[in-house]
Amino acid sequence: MGSGDRPELVRICDRAGRPRGTGFVADHRGTVVTSHEAVAGLLSPTLYGPDGRGLAVEPDDVTPLPGLGLALVRTPGPDALGARPLPVTARDRIATGTYVRIAAHGWREARVLGRTPATYTAAGSEHRIGAATVLALGTDGRDALRSGGTAVGGPVLDPETGAVIGVLSTARGVGHESAGLAVPLTGLPPGPSSALLTALVRRNAATVPAYGPDLNLAGAHQLTATSVGSAAGSGTRTEPAARPEAAGAFAAFEGGTGQVLALVGAPGTGRTTELAALAARRAQGSVPALTLWLRGADLLAGDASVADAVARTLRRSGRIVSAAGAVGDVSAAGPLRVAALAAESGRPLLVVLDGPEEMPPPLAHRLAEWTAATARWLGAHGVRMVVACRPEHWETAGKLYPAGVLHHPERPAARLPYAVRLGDLTAGQAELARERYGIPAGAIAPGHDRHPLTLRLLAEVRGALPPDVPGRPGTEDVFGAHLDLMCLRIAVRIAAGDGKRLRGTAVRRLAARVAGQVHEAARRCLGPGQGELDRTAFEELFPWRTGWASAVLTEGLLSPAGAGYRFAHEELGTGSRAPISTWTRRCAPWSTAGTNHRPRPATAARARRGAGPRGPDAWHRPRGRNPARCPCRATGPAR
Repeated sequence: MGSGDRPELVRICDRAGRPRGTGFVADHRGTVVTSHEAVAGLLSPTLYGPDGRGLAVEPDDVTPLPGLGLALVRTPGPDALGARPLPVTARDRIATGTYVRIAAHGWREARVLGRTPATYTAAGSEHRIGAATVLALGTDGRDALRSGGTAVGGPVLDPETGAVIGVLSTARGVGHESAGLAVPLTGLPPGPSSALLTALVRRNAATVPAYGPDLNLAGAHQLTATSVGSAAGSGTRTEPAARPEAAGAFAAFEGGTGQVLALVGAPGTGRTTELAALAARRAQGSVPALTLWLRGADLLAGDASVADAVARTLRRSGRIVSAAGAVGDVSAAGPLRVAALAAESGRPLLVVLDGPEEMPPPLAHRLAEWTAATARWLGAHGVRMVVACRPEHWETAGKLYPAGVLHHPERPAARLPYAVRLGDLTAGQAELARERYGIPAGAIAPGHDRHPLTLRLLAEVRGALPPDVPGRPGTEDVFGAHLDLMCLRIAVRIAAGDGKRLRGTAVRRLAARVAGQVHEAARRCLGPGQGELDRTAFEELFPWRTGWASAVLTEGLLSPAGAGYRFAHEELGTGSRAPISTWTRRCAPWSTAGTNHRPRPATAARARRGAGPRGPDAWHRPRGRNPARCPCRATGPAR
């Protein structure tokens, strides 16, 4: 960083424009931290942000903390100055010999020599500081600090984490007359002034991420939120109908003493949706609650407890955060540190385990041992866990938890260990969901009109259909139509990647080939992988070099999970093994039903082996041309 590079700093001047010092924004409210000397005696300081925008503040906006050598300046918010808040160190003391960077007429290097009592003069009065940080400065740094002006109040940064460990002061230390001094922001003795600063540092920790040894609550939240990012799956973003029974059960769990809550329900009843809503609610507010998301596929055969999967997820999130430009060693964010930060904030870390049925078979055989170790880890570190699974899994797994670990819901599921059962929507919830999805009354078969996933996928299908399509499809019809629509979209992407301008029948023919590979993928998921398609099989069915793999993943039909891939919707993985429905054949103009889906024995054998880079051409040509218009805009009308 060059000597003239001064990012994110706030200049402090008097009314005449003469420089008095420097500060930095420390929280989401726009509070500026500087030294007491920089503002002492000023009736109306003027602050200037990095881009030159100015802000005159009133005397009431300045809070001097003379006992600490600091001052806090209130502003309308960080946007008022255009300065990004800087994190404050989480450490009470910086080790002697640590190299730091100081803002003294540019960024310069200094070294920490220890702490010493010091005194400084402001507005004609002398003030004592209990323990100032002693800095070994170069000649330029000493001259800049002695001359006062903009050097006063500048932040002292740890170059490894980017966190502020103090602000520069003109104070004089006993026995260190030739050294520079900085006023620390943490590790202060109790008192009224330190209480104000401690509250500011707490807000900083909750809103400005820091990593490495300065990992704070905001940094931990960034890591855990990364694991939640893709939890809700693909598809429409329309807000689903609120389900107060689930929200109430979660609230009772968070306010109770149980460590584990089970949410059971059949696939498609909205388990994942409710978990995502819970994570979103916990992330709201000035102090976010940490929620870490795991899939059963994230568990490995050798895991001793859920803590092993939590550690891997944090490392994976750390790589993503580092790639986005985070400063600091994110590997320091282990499960114990993150759990401790959550506990200190007053809201325990919540681990969400979605679909534990996906765990590898060797771990399933050790489920009792894994469960006991998980319960011990949760209790030892004050961590909570929500498990969302099918009833048949919880019937066995729930009995393995020690007494007192499971949350006792007000309305427990019948004939199961303590759990909250999630079923179809109520009549009122289903009506609200249909309104939000734009599905008219009577557009779906009775008995299927309260199934959450059916409504969601039907909305996508209807968005691609011509208006006034007849019929009242059931759940299997909707799944079949949605699968065909996904195959068409994948085919369009493959064709676009090849530079081909396929239209109409040619696109549907390619979509039929995609459908064949999808059916084969679903068949292979029935094997020992417990619903998982391993990477070798995935690349065999959907080669990367021809664009098939990227098209399938981009459209969200399958998604990475654990060591392989899984269907994004649990029920679609089952539905893709079923025959095409009557309603799909009659009403979906993109349907691959227009192509014979029954391969000859020889071509079926080639399909199982994989016949060429673009997938097996195992299907007959279309029997005829479908005059209906294709709903996908990228393909244009069928001709």
